Amino acid sequence: MSTEVAPIVTAAWQGFVRHDVQGKAGRLSVRAGGPERGAPVLLCHSILTSSAIWHRQAVALAGRGHHVLALDSRGHGRSEAPRGPYAMDDLVADAVAVLDHFHLARAHAIGVSQGGMTAFGLGVRHPDRLLSLCVIAARADAPPPFAAAWDDRIALVQAQGIAPLAQPTAERWFGRAFLAAHPAIATTLLDCINETNPEGFIGCARAIQSLAYLDGIKTLQLPLTMIVGANDQLLVQPMTELSTMLGCRLAIIPDAGHLPQVDHPDEVDAAIERHLR
Repeated sequence: MSTEVAPIVTAAWQGFVRHDVQGKAGRLSVRAGGPERGAPVLLCHSILTSSAIWHRQAVALAGRGHHVLALDSRGHGRSEAPRGPYAMDDLVADAVAVLDHFHLARAHAIGVSQGGMTAFGLGVRHPDRLLSLCVIAARADAPPPFAAAWDDRIALVQAQGIAPLAQPTAERWFGRAFLAAHPAIATTLLDCINETNPEGFIGCARAIQSLAYLDGIKTLQLPLTMIVGANDQLLVQPMTELSTMLGCRLAIIPDAGHLPQVDHPDEVDAAIERHLR
């Protein structure tokens, strides 16, 4: 794995400026970089992280001439945490508010996990605002076992805050072996998780439980690429079935976990570049 550019950076990014955007229910923080006349790319992150997990891809995309916007979801990173519960459509509306703020008619949307669900929502609710979709490690619906899995995490955060979720979440996403072999990434990831506002986590978890974009994406007319890590067992099958149903490209990254742009950035960078080309 290349260590040239760190995959997760919570501090300021060279060449990027933070902007405050008024979202549907509060202030959103967005990192913007790359030439303003470049083809716009909106990056949406997973629950329990922030725009920090897109550092490497954002720098690469800006270097290739794209106008890159990396959004901190409500209650994550430096964005405000309005009182929940939230719906997925609320997170979609926040993304549209970002496009409006930067006067962008359309953009490429790239999202991972919760961010991928948001990207699907953009495709369903606002297809006219998109140039394409690239969805990583996300499904478009919330069947009962998937939705129920969030109840214990919500209860834990309500009782004890974010901290007890951090290490188990990191291990579930990447496995202990990767975290042990990459202590700097592990430390930064845990810092990123622990920055999450409990109200923001609970609100977004409730939104994920209500995820219902499957019927809508069946009529999607946009260019779509899907990416999943081979070790992300809960998502490989549903994403494979979804890609077959939609007739779109699916890249399965060998040995990669739930956020493959972090543990296998070279392969994800290549897949994103192919998609945008």
